[in-house]
Amino acid sequence: MNSRDLINQVITFDAAPRIGYHLPAPWPSDLVHAGVADDPAFEPRRWTEGDTEFWTDEWGCTWQRLGGISKGEVAEGALADWAGLGAYRPPDYGLDARYDRARDVFAAAEGLYRIGDIPGCAFNISRKIRRIDRFLMDCLLEPDRVRALNAAVMDQLLTAVGRLAAAGADAVMYPEDWGTQDRLLMAPATFRDLFLPEIERLCAAAADAGVDVWMHSCGYIWDIIDDLRGAGVKVLQFDQPTLYGVDRLNEAFGGRMTFECPVDIQSSVAGLQSRKREVIRAEARRLVETLGSHGGGFIACRYLDEVAIGMESPEWQDAACEAFVEFGGWAPAPDGTVEV
Repeated sequence: MNSRDLINQVITFDAAPRIGYHLPAPWPSDLVHAGVADDPAFEPRRWTEGDTEFWTDEWGCTWQRLGGISKGEVAEGALADWAGLGAYRPPDYGLDARYDRARDVFAAAEGLYRIGDIPGCAFNISRKIRRIDRFLMDCLLEPDRVRALNAAVMDQLLTAVGRLAAAGADAVMYPEDWGTQDRLLMAPATFRDLFLPEIERLCAAAADAGVDVWMHSCGYIWDIIDDLRGAGVKVLQFDQPTLYGVDRLNEAFGGRMTFECPVDIQSSVAGLQSRKREVIRAEARRLVETLGSHGGGFIACRYLDEVAIGMESPEWQDAACEAFVEFGGWAPAPDGTVEV
């Protein structure tokens, strides 16, 4: 059995002999990621005004951030006015050069589970093209225009799914942050009307191409987890599992949905922000022994931007990784290789 086989067992709850791992060296990892590259001909504009950095992306949006802090956010969307919708042209995701790196990475990762990253489903792209404050209002006031924009975006994303599958991906993964700390960004009914059909389209295209679908989401999205599972999402990547209550999450979805999580990045009670080694180790063990107790269902990961969450010292996440390895069933073979 190799890592690819192991992750397939974890996802399908097929008596996996251990949890999955997605940890940086020197810790074990069963996964490798490669995404859709920018058009080689695209040249973003970059400039600075005072302490603020600005740049453009290939979807036509202008981004900003303060002095290198955070990943930034869209300052102005490509469609500030709906009048431009008919003339709007998204970037071409059919360009073969966009998949050169993915082909190389996947070819060199034989035996690992290979994930092809796309930049979102309809919501994560459309909300930037309009800018999120406008777009959330659009969802109530201009639903037909939202659907039209979603369709233009989805044409490119569905192309990417097929191209990444052809490049050797075992799954595609998209990020869409749907929650605040205690609720969805919009009513579940609005989500189901405007965006669930696009997720269903994405999952159907992935199934046709023979790949799984993984989704990252920040915040509290309890109300739509069953919708996502029904659409065909196989793995949910949550950085804040304690928002739901790990035991509650396990009672409702254990054995039905696979979760990829670090020890919670924000909780000061049962997460990294406690800065207490034994608390962190205990939480890592709890994730393994609840979500991972169904013959599959859990993949341990590490949050990579430690500075962004105030974890300038790696010791707290190292404690989590140690516990994940100790309690998750991984062991080195006598020759130093990984025994799956």
